[in-house]
Amino acid sequence: MSMTGGIEGYDLIGDVHGCGATLAALLEKMDYHQRDGVYRHPRRKVIFLGDLIDRGPRIRLAVTIARRMVESGEAFIVMGNHEANALTYTRRCRDGSGCEWLREHTPRHNRIIQETFEQYRDHPAEWEDTLAWFMDIPLLLERDGLRVVHACWDAPLIERFLARYPEARIDEDFLHESVRPESFAYKVLERLTRGTHISLPEGVEIHSGDGFTRRTFRAHFWAASPRTYGDVIFQPDNLPGDLEDRVLSDRERARLSYYGLDEPPLFVGHYWCEGIPALPAPNIACLDYSAVKFGRLVAYRWDGECELNADKFVWIRVPREEQARPRPWEIDLD
Repeated sequence: MSMTGGIEGYDLIGDVHGCGATLAALLEKMDYHQRDGVYRHPRRKVIFLGDLIDRGPRIRLAVTIARRMVESGEAFIVMGNHEANALTYTRRCRDGSGCEWLREHTPRHNRIIQETFEQYRDHPAEWEDTLAWFMDIPLLLERDGLRVVHACWDAPLIERFLARYPEARIDEDFLHESVRPESFAYKVLERLTRGTHISLPEGVEIHSGDGFTRRTFRAHFWAASPRTYGDVIFQPDNLPGDLEDRVLSDRERARLSYYGLDEPPLFVGHYWCEGIPALPAPNIACLDYSAVKFGRLVAYRWDGECELNADKFVWIRVPREEQARPRPWEIDLD
């Protein structure tokens, strides 16, 4: 397959979550080198899968690397749920809506964005500019025979979304609409950036490895005829007891998306996989391998193939000392 612009392929990079020094090292490993403050490759481009911010120690560095590449035409990016969260968390509700913030400032929500706020505290203008840039990030990407979305490719929903937003970029009205669970904007943002969640039975909860208690689990979208919870669960936390054998209700099954084997190659992040990167389906790669939990920051080097190949994953294990100490190749943030 010939690529647009004479390039040879794309290097897709999973959720960075503020591991900026590791991102720089991964780019170097793939032969991207800094020129004029931008990482470049003579024959390839990067596609970031979203979730640049929150949790990690070098959030400003991660955003700066990605943004400079995107604005220089060296990379593309799709929005993750953490960028969407930041946009709604920092926006006040419009008059008469009865709320103060689009995303409530609950202890849980405060904790998720806390690290980002702390690292931008002394750079308020840069943070405002970063939020404005987030509004330019599309929710999905389809080019040169591949598809990219942060969490879930739901074709009927995407078709309706693109009819209204042909560039796949949201606007202020969409953002304000997206906090109402019955709205179209809510359905789009929830499905594309967070995927499908299935509620656990009454009284059952998961005490997750990241310190949160959850009453839902993340379900994937590539099982052709799922029957049980175990057929669709896609997260590192196991279901309690024998819940994997619990039969999906008709209502739960109806909520699931399906991405068939005959569809183009699809790249997602979001699901914090663990271990050695593997392909969940021949035409689907998840690139979120829990970088910020001392996992791996993972890329896939795509050259136009329809059937993906696990040998094309590239990764760097995130060291426990991924912290704010100067590196010789680090880019100037100021």
